[in-house]
Amino acid sequence: MRATHGSEETMPIEIEVEAVQRLLGQDVQLIEVLPRAEYDAEHLPGAVSIPLKTLDQETTARLDPNRPTIVYCWDAQ
Repeated sequence: MRATHGSEETMPIEIEVEAVQRLLGQDVQLIEVLPRAEYDAEHLPGAVSIPLKTLDQETTARLDPNRPTIVYCWDAQ
């Protein structure tokens, strides 16, 4: 899936936890892609639940294409 920023297309990039923590105080959209039950159990403050199996053009229509978006899932590694 491609991410867009305004009219400029960009490819998704992987970032480390520390970078996510720095970005959380900024104007970013945070998307949790684990199943809803796992989102309900625990998620980052301000995150929106869009389970990966439902991630498509319709479920992401509410996102602002002009704001950076972080898509994450919990990884206990």
